[in-house]
Amino acid sequence: MNYYNEIKNILIDNAIGRKVREYKSNQKDLESYYNVGKLLVEAQGGEERAKYGDGLIKEYSKRLTTELGKGYTVTRLKYMRTFYELVTKGPTLSDLFKNLNITWSNVCEILKLKDLNEIEYYLNLSNELCLTARELRVRIKSNEYNRLPVEIKEKLKSNEVVSTSEKIPSPVVLQNLKVDGKLTEKIVQSWIDENPASFCEALGEGYAYVKSQYKIKIGSNYNYIDVLLFNTIDLNYVVVEIKVTELKKEHIGQIETYMNYVDINLKKDFHNKTTGILLVRENNKWLIKYINNNGIIVRNYITSEEQVSECLGWLKWIITRAKYKKSLIKEYSKRLTTELGKGYSTRVLKKWEYFICWFKKGRHCRPFLKILMFFGPMFEK
Repeated sequence: MNYYNEIKNILIDNAIGRKVREYKSNQKDLESYYNVGKLLVEAQGGEERAKYGDGLIKEYSKRLTTELGKGYTVTRLKYMRTFYELVTKGPTLSDLFKNLNITWSNVCEILKLKDLNEIEYYLNLSNELCLTARELRVRIKSNEYNRLPVEIKEKLKSNEVVSTSEKIPSPVVLQNLKVDGKLTEKIVQSWIDENPASFCEALGEGYAYVKSQYKIKIGSNYNYIDVLLFNTIDLNYVVVEIKVTELKKEHIGQIETYMNYVDINLKKDFHNKTTGILLVRENNKWLIKYINNNGIIVRNYITSEEQVSECLGWLKWIITRAKYKKSLIKEYSKRLTTELGKGYSTRVLKKWEYFICWFKKGRHCRPFLKILMFFGPMFEK
């Protein structure tokens, strides 16, 4: 089989098909690029050898560019190969791609990820919200999936129904909230008043802004709900209370009262039960354990400046640690190889170190757990 001619014909047919009015560009693009990826893998001698056979892709890229014009770079052909390899990893992803209507640009952003559950999450998200490649890139860079609570990730893995309130990330990142000095509720409230769309986006999908400082009367006293939202997906009101302290038991009683008020006085018959979101600076796991109202969601929040500064601190810590670790790992590798034989290279020992850091509960390893998802396996360099 002449693999190059087959690949060329598929790409030409796809380019011609784009000019047809009824052409379903997204689905046809994915189908064509899947077939190209399959042929590339076969031409390189199978998936195992394809990982190391970039010379063939460079040759094909050069010939395609000469004969068909721009748009057939080495990077793009590699994405097609990776796309094929991803789809063939299991029936779940294969079925998922058949029912999706997302652009090739979005797929390329998702192909940069490694974790299959994370890939599936962003594929569904991109499809449901019709995200552009830029919007999807912002969500991936914000580490949205990794900020989901562990129990929600488990539900998503087992295809259980998860409400939009449960999908609220932790921490919630308040973008471009600038603080000079001490953070107060008034500062956060002012930021929300000025940036209601950004606040709703930080919480997740389906949230619509109703009003800040929503005035309610309970008995002879007036109270104010910090932020009242409506979720267009779950069809319910959402009461948001913001605190600049650790979670306290009186916060739970307060938001529960407000939720009951909204259910009695604002909720329509076709609306679902009101949800409450408590945004605090620090969670209290012992108190959360005894909240018996499933409608109350507790999340901590940080500003985007705090997120950057925290990440830089972790990075500095790892770099400092790596400097003295390098010589230590080399020494251990040499001694183990001498005494036990092959299989104890510096690369192998570094991989062991990752494994230990992921599972060890010691305090000194926790920053490493968080930084891994931002900076990847830097010790392999």
